[in-house]
Amino acid sequence: MRKILNLLCNLHLLIVFVMMLVSEATLAKDAPLRVVAFGTSLTARGGWQDALAQTLERCGGRAVTVETIARVGASSRWALEAVADVVAQRPDIVLVEFAVNDAALNRFMLPSTSESNLRRIVAVLQSGSPPPRIVLMAMNPVIGLRGIIRPFLDRYYDINARVAESEGLMFVDHRPAWKKLSLSELASALPDGSHPRPETASRLIVPALGAALFPDCRE
Repeated sequence: MRKILNLLCNLHLLIVFVMMLVSEATLAKDAPLRVVAFGTSLTARGGWQDALAQTLERCGGRAVTVETIARVGASSRWALEAVADVVAQRPDIVLVEFAVNDAALNRFMLPSTSESNLRRIVAVLQSGSPPPRIVLMAMNPVIGLRGIIRPFLDRYYDINARVAESEGLMFVDHRPAWKKLSLSELASALPDGSHPRPETASRLIVPALGAALFPDCRE
């Protein structure tokens, strides 16, 4: 009799445990997908976050929140100070871009330093529980006077690709979309030489991110 009672008790505990797992899985599925956009003024002033949320909601079939943790003039040095705030958000996805300011000559940052900083940022993000999906990005070109002080911008953008490959992360390169613009279109899209108009940023950035995060989704 005691064995039967113990068996029934263990069976009851097993059922409760399974129900808890199912409940947690259901809650996780119903909870909004949390995205943090972590970067420079290209993110802080980007204006593409709402369009991204709409695209990811359509592709993923669930609500999406996009939190922006970014600062005008920020480089990867600032990112090292702010990355703990990103982890505290417990995001599902983190979009990272700091190369455009690391590349500015007046920042006196060698490519090796930029790469070292980026690897440290990634390590902190990966310490999150659970660790988020990290997306490193190469953003738009910079033209005019702002471009002159960034003569090696592509080299800094390529650091993101190298780190992503070595760390098993996702890399989204927005440069090909920008290269399709004519010179007059590019000048119109970047009125101050570096910051895209929000409508252009949304049109060029969002589809690439949506396709990368949800490959089966189509516009």
